[in-house]
Amino acid sequence: MSGALEKIRVLDLTRVLAGPYCTMILGDLGAEVIKVEAPGGSDETRKWGPPFQNDVSAYYLCANRNKKSITLNLKTEEGIQTIKELIKESDVIIHNFKTGTMDRFGIDYEQLAEINPGIVYCSITGFGETGPYKDLPGYDFIIQGMSGLMSITGDDQSGPQKVGVAITDILTGLYAAIGIQAALLEREKSGKGQKLDLSLYDTAVSALINIGSNYLMSGKIPSRLGNHHANIVPYQTFQTMDGEIVVAVGNDNQFKAFCTILGKDQYSEDERFKTNPARVENRDIIVPLIQEILVTKPTSYWLDKCHENNIPCGPIQNLQEVTEDPQLQARDMFLETEHPTAGLIKMIGSPLKLSRTPVSLRHHPPNAGEHNNEILHSINKSNINQ
Repeated sequence: MSGALEKIRVLDLTRVLAGPYCTMILGDLGAEVIKVEAPGGSDETRKWGPPFQNDVSAYYLCANRNKKSITLNLKTEEGIQTIKELIKESDVIIHNFKTGTMDRFGIDYEQLAEINPGIVYCSITGFGETGPYKDLPGYDFIIQGMSGLMSITGDDQSGPQKVGVAITDILTGLYAAIGIQAALLEREKSGKGQKLDLSLYDTAVSALINIGSNYLMSGKIPSRLGNHHANIVPYQTFQTMDGEIVVAVGNDNQFKAFCTILGKDQYSEDERFKTNPARVENRDIIVPLIQEILVTKPTSYWLDKCHENNIPCGPIQNLQEVTEDPQLQARDMFLETEHPTAGLIKMIGSPLKLSRTPVSLRHHPPNAGEHNNEILHSINKSNINQ
């Protein structure tokens, strides 16, 4: 079956994670994605490691499947002219150069729109193309600190903590994929493309969701709650006899059932704990009482009891346990394919499950310049820098 974005061509001038993650999503959905790098390969993630497999980094492999690769020197007139030739037959161009770089290259939105009025042009920068920070470089770790995400992650003992993955890059890639598809859909009506201006900083702040809303309403600067939830109790990790468990009691009926499992029906009738707002106010009382009981039995016992009573819960799994999870295996969340340099590689699959146009693994993450001849065969060979 063809993908949902079949016949959409994307010129991908991005590197590292936010942009490549976006274009991988578009590629998974069937778009033809052409990754453009400098001669020799200029995506830094190719060298980020270990681990490497036959000199191919795991980091590069995680965000570059379903793409083709060409190499161009954008500091030359020939390289720029090749981009302008390719733009004639493309639907999307995406880059993550610093603000002003594409203007200096002579391939900013206005100039490319003259060549192809239907082009969807996506810019990803640290802080956006307007505002006092527009010329500053932006990196996920810095943005997590500036945006407030680190201030609400961790606990009083740990101090501010970043999320374990580059979450700002990932979210920006997702927003970019959403925005690009929206622009393509609108183009069906107007016949015109448009420019998207996305920033890591904007995206990270948007991810504050309820914590941000709590502050805007109350004016109270939130503290770090570790694995506790700011608005729901009990909704956190607990120690068991042999490990840890996540319990997510989302309403008062679930709390009542949870109390029955704990052998403490009286807790659900106690005015201090009867409603969620009351439990939030008295979390320092109810949480230790729950912890005192959960530590008396193993994780498997509490998981079984919670599942039997429709109480959301789950174990805390390491990556080996995740990859062996039968649910994820049944959902095809782990893929294998042959790579011309690395050999057999393993990747995390796509969470997108479309019934009529399913995502598919059509191409391994490409070597730099692997598709120069295929993509640029109709362009003067002097424009190709190998």
